[in-house]
Amino acid sequence: MPRARTTQRQVANEAGVSRTTVSLVLNEVPDAHISPETRQRVREAARRLDYYPDAAARRLASGKTRTLALVWHRAPDRTYRDAFLPGLLEGISRAARRYGYHVLFRPVEVNEPNGSYVELVRGRHTDGLILSGPRHNDGYVRDLYNEGFPLVLHGRLSDSYIPSVDVDNVRGAVTAVEHLLALGHRRIGMITNAPLAYAASRQRLEGYRRALKDAGRRYEKAWVRQGNFDEESGYAAIRELLTLDEPPTAVFIASDMVAMGALRALHEEDVGVPEEVAIVGFDDITAARFITPALTTIHVPTFGLGWSAAELLIRIIDDDHPRDTQVRLDTELVVRETCGASH
Repeated sequence: MPRARTTQRQVANEAGVSRTTVSLVLNEVPDAHISPETRQRVREAARRLDYYPDAAARRLASGKTRTLALVWHRAPDRTYRDAFLPGLLEGISRAARRYGYHVLFRPVEVNEPNGSYVELVRGRHTDGLILSGPRHNDGYVRDLYNEGFPLVLHGRLSDSYIPSVDVDNVRGAVTAVEHLLALGHRRIGMITNAPLAYAASRQRLEGYRRALKDAGRRYEKAWVRQGNFDEESGYAAIRELLTLDEPPTAVFIASDMVAMGALRALHEEDVGVPEEVAIVGFDDITAARFITPALTTIHVPTFGLGWSAAELLIRIIDDDHPRDTQVRLDTELVVRETCGASH
């Protein structure tokens, strides 16, 4: 009898890592934050077990559309300007193509009711959904999950067991604020990435508050403003903070896109960055390293998030019973110029 094929789960057990880590290493996903030592351990385990990825060996159930749908909670005018999206979509598309699937992209208008994307399921346009930017008040996503429809969140809901792929938003925000505290700042403001209906926005705010509390600093509600994914919201929010009697000397802005608008407003007001106001962003979009001054930010592995979300969804569709359904990828502080730290 032919020898049974080695599985990624066996490689993961041999290397002492998660199955997601094995996939990211062996598929050479470029921006996954995995140490060289761990990569080497995974490759050696795969070699010992004679494991080779084989996309053709994937089971494809009959009657499937071979389509994954990415539901994106942004208005179209913001969607196509969002610098975070290309890396995520590339990761999803590359993984989908590897396993013989196509990708359907569905942005959701701001004024559309919750659950408008359910038409993709009821009309059998897709075999599974990746829902990006889950909102706490969206009951339809829980209904779909309870019905057994294949579903993965890009992001997570704190009170849910729905499969999800995300970074640790709380930890990333803590890292950003701790960096500003270490630079001597005591009046640290925040501009959120989005309204607080979005889970990631709440989580990053939680991280900001936790870092202040751990440092013995009081949370000042007046130093917090809400962004809305885009430059305009950051532009308006930082101008509001500048009008305070005691404006912050540093601001954690939980989205690089929002930070771009804030930096423009500071330039127009002749406020020196980082001399008068230090800035740390979140996402590490491509433009962050090319603007002047270059943006200090929290790096998010967008390609890795997309790949991991698509692969997890395909395994659910194929009844592969994945054990790792809550996937968290690491973030990393990237120090550039806007924070004032010396390299």
